[in-house]
Amino acid sequence: MGDAITGVLARLPRPVAAVLGGGGVLGAAHVGVGHALERRGFVPDLIVGTSVGALTGAIAAAHPAAAAARLDEVWRHLRRREVFPLGYLSSRASLFSDRGLRRLIAEAELPARIEQLAVPFTAVAMDLASGAEVRLDAGDLESALLASSAIPGVLPPVVRDKRTLVDGGLIAYVPVRAACAAGAASALVLSTGPASWPLPPATPRQRAGAIASRAAVLQVHHQIECDLRDVAARIPTVVLPTGVDRWPAPWDFGHSHRLISTATVAAERFLDQLQVDGPGLYRADPESSAYVETGTP
Repeated sequence: MGDAITGVLARLPRPVAAVLGGGGVLGAAHVGVGHALERRGFVPDLIVGTSVGALTGAIAAAHPAAAAARLDEVWRHLRRREVFPLGYLSSRASLFSDRGLRRLIAEAELPARIEQLAVPFTAVAMDLASGAEVRLDAGDLESALLASSAIPGVLPPVVRDKRTLVDGGLIAYVPVRAACAAGAASALVLSTGPASWPLPPATPRQRAGAIASRAAVLQVHHQIECDLRDVAARIPTVVLPTGVDRWPAPWDFGHSHRLISTATVAAERFLDQLQVDGPGLYRADPESSAYVETGTP
């Protein structure tokens, strides 16, 4: 990462925030986008993450000189049972224990406190009592990552500073507002999942599961769009494409290689064409050549 920043990335107003959204295994696409950014010499001035984006972001903040390679190794060998270990119920508050996440955090060689990370970092969680967005930018790092990733009912909530915290994706699936509040003058958004891109009109099959799934995607999509447009009115906000059009279930870790490879190609093509001129929302047309699916399921 000793190379100078190339292309439009060198001209973005500083500080530049890398903003990482949620999505479980869909976060493997973050790694592919990270490869594209690192090949252009880019290191963010600050990192803000929600849920899996918080874990990915913390590793990148701790190891900015080789984040993509380190994360690539983690994701390609990750399995569901390591994150959601069956048979270890911690309490009636969740289906799974957080022991798997604790092990991943320990193996990532992270510092004990957020302030000790090489790049300023914020993890976003939600206060279960009030529904407020909680920005964790100081103090114990492990509890911040566990809180940001605590899917309600699936992983246990985290009590921190007398607040009960759960997954930040519920309030900020793509935490661009938190990046703006942290002082970002421009933002590079590494979002994931089908809800992160403009959705074509579609009527689901008249089945309960299909209807519920479509409604959930629309709800998340609406939140993302509102947050992106609000922040883009103030600072340049670049949404980096992943190129993925066949998303696996968030708990299906068998697709990491495909997600990483596809996102690398799509992000590189997009960055080669990107032009930024002041505040605004910059993202690829879903029909453009920046969206190319590669690899095999």
